[in-house]
Amino acid sequence: MSPESQHRLRVLLVDDEHKLTDLLRLELDVEGYDVDVASDGASGLIRSRAEPTPDLIILDWNLPDFSGIDICQRIRAGGITIPILMLTGHDEITDRVKALDAGVDDYLIKPFSIDELMARLRAMHRRAETFSGPVSGSEVNEILKVADLSMNTRTRDVTRGDRALRLSVKEYDLLNFLMRGAGRVLERQEIMHGVWGENFYGDDNLLDVYIRYLRQKVELDDAPTLIHTVRGVGFILREQSN
Repeated sequence: MSPESQHRLRVLLVDDEHKLTDLLRLELDVEGYDVDVASDGASGLIRSRAEPTPDLIILDWNLPDFSGIDICQRIRAGGITIPILMLTGHDEITDRVKALDAGVDDYLIKPFSIDELMARLRAMHRRAETFSGPVSGSEVNEILKVADLSMNTRTRDVTRGDRALRLSVKEYDLLNFLMRGAGRVLERQEIMHGVWGENFYGDDNLLDVYIRYLRQKVELDDAPTLIHTVRGVGFILREQSN
C-alpha cells in the first residue's frame, strides 16, 4: 500500500545495520517512499536538518556514535517536529518512557514485521497531517485553568499556584488532555488515543506511569487533589478537598 500522498514521501533511515537498512530501503521503495540512509547519529542529525526535509524519520536506538535517544533530543531541541519512529530492542516500560520523553512519536520493538512498520509510518504521517493545519488566534493564546493549576498553550508554561512545573513533552500532552476534559471522567482508551494517537501500539501501562509522574509534579500536600482515579474506568481532573 503506497503512502497516502500526491508525492513520494521522504524517509530518513538512521541505522548502522547494513543488512537491515538494505532490506528496509528496498521495502520502502516498493511502498512508494524515497529513502535516505545515515549509518551514524551525527550524519542522521545533519540530514534531519538538510533540504529537502524528510517527511518521516526511522531512528535506531543503538548507534555507533550517539544513542538514538541523544539524537532525538537534539533533533527536537532544534525545533524540528518531523515524526520519528524509533527501532529498539529495549522492551522495558522505563525504556519506552525514556524514548517518548525524548520526543519519539512511536517505537517498534525488534524483531518486527515489515507490514507493522509500514502501518506505523502511515499512522504517524496521518497524525502529522492532522495537527499541521493553521492555528486560530484564540488557540495561540489559550489559557487553561483548573483551580490554581494553569497552562499557557502558547508558551507551554504550567503553574500550580505560584510554582512553575517542569513537564516532559508527554507529561505536558497528558495534562493538556486532562485539563481540556476537566470535570468529566475520561476513559483509559480515550486518553491513550487522545495523547498517543489512535494508531499507537504502546503498552497501556504507560498511562499509569505518566499519571504517577504528573501527580508527583502537580499535587501538593497542602492543596486540594486534582487528578483522581476512577477505578475500572479511567481518570478525572477536578478540584476536590483532601
